[in-house]
Amino acid sequence: MTEAALPSSGEQAIAAAVLRSDRFRLEREGDWQRLDAMVTAMEKGRLKRLSDADVMALPVLYRNLLSSLSIARESSLDAGLIAYLESLTLRAYFIVYGTRTTFGAWCRSFFGGGLGRAVRSIWLDLLIALTAMIAGAVLGFCLVDADTQWYFRLVPAQFSDVRVPGASREALMGTLFGKSESEGLAVFAAYLFSNNAQVAILAFALGFAFGVPTLLMLVYNMVGLGALLWVFASRGLTVEFVGWLSIHGTTELLAILLAGGAGLHIGRALGFPGPRSHLAALGEAGRRAAQVMVGVIVMLICAGLLEGFARQLIQSTGTRYGIGYGILTFWLVYFFLFQPRRA
Repeated sequence: MTEAALPSSGEQAIAAAVLRSDRFRLEREGDWQRLDAMVTAMEKGRLKRLSDADVMALPVLYRNLLSSLSIARESSLDAGLIAYLESLTLRAYFIVYGTRTTFGAWCRSFFGGGLGRAVRSIWLDLLIALTAMIAGAVLGFCLVDADTQWYFRLVPAQFSDVRVPGASREALMGTLFGKSESEGLAVFAAYLFSNNAQVAILAFALGFAFGVPTLLMLVYNMVGLGALLWVFASRGLTVEFVGWLSIHGTTELLAILLAGGAGLHIGRALGFPGPRSHLAALGEAGRRAAQVMVGVIVMLICAGLLEGFARQLIQSTGTRYGIGYGILTFWLVYFFLFQPRRA
């Protein structure tokens, strides 16, 4: 009798498990089917066919689905049912949390207001970075003014052929206008662009060290520019030099400022997370700073085009100022005044 009862007990256990699985399915299957139909419609781009009630119920149905999957796994229910719930959960996740948009739509959203909001959100870090850059330029100017030997320590030797303390006004004018020194000037301008691009990237990357290396880099980068400004100012060529630099320099320096601000924003979030955890503060600051850096890359590309063409072709100081500061005005208006309403 015992041997005959054993198969019966096994069959009863299997029957009980099947009954339990069937009951579990019947109690929740209606919600699963509704969610499955909604996910399928959204995957096919038929969002307009969904009612407002369906859209409002989507998060609730998704949470209920997660609960069902958890119970099914713990109770060791039908493997086929578990596989179905896992598949539906994965599909629903991308609908609920995923970014379902085209590249063109993302560009319109990002450049149509997203970038400006990211820049405005780090305004305090931008003020700190701007202060550091101004301090660096003033420091370089004052150091060379006190001792001209500082110039050779701050400016690379390969660009100190004509643009050196004591150079005549005519020689310095020749580096700003005319074709005789155009090749040397092009090399120098290309150096400035390459250097500024590297500074922008490093200023952002070094922000993870609490922003201290970012500040030092911003200061050091502007020290050389301040030293160079002194050379031209000593011969009464301040206006001409700033005009020459303005065509591409306004965009490049603003890009460096934004990159430095983004790096400081990360460093500040790491050092002063506030009521949030360090990880949460760093994650939020990182996403915001990454948006700013996308804008920095676009600006550096624009500066490269200006440096390669406009600076070479335009020989009028007034026109140089008009282009340089006209573009600077565009950037400032775009970042700080252009604030379209969110859709």
